[in-house]
Amino acid sequence: MALSIRLSRGGSKKRPYYRIVVADARSPRDGKFIEKIGNYNPLLAKDDEKRIVLDAERAKHWLANGAQPTDRVARFLDVAGVKERAARSNPKKGEPGEKAKERAEERAEKAKAAEDAATEA
Repeated sequence: MALSIRLSRGGSKKRPYYRIVVADARSPRDGKFIEKIGNYNPLLAKDDEKRIVLDAERAKHWLANGAQPTDRVARFLDVAGVKERAARSNPKKGEPGEKAKERAEERAEKAKAAEDAATEA
């Protein structure tokens, strides 16, 4: 059975609250789970100690048994010191798309043409 450590959503509309659970990877997001090992409340301030509550011992146990954490839970485990998370590098993240680059080139050409026309006059 493929195990996953992931978030299960609770709370009402626009007021999310998540449980950190160990579940079968094939079960639905908010469906049946094996064990609840913590919770996450994104509405609390980032420096609030109750924002992320995690049972580190149980998390280590499940990781030893082959459970794979999702990206978000892997961040929580890294902060808690349970599992090291490799830093990701995406150098193209801040780069504009092709259409935006084309528009920027067109604007630069128009500005240069207007500047040339102003110097000739």
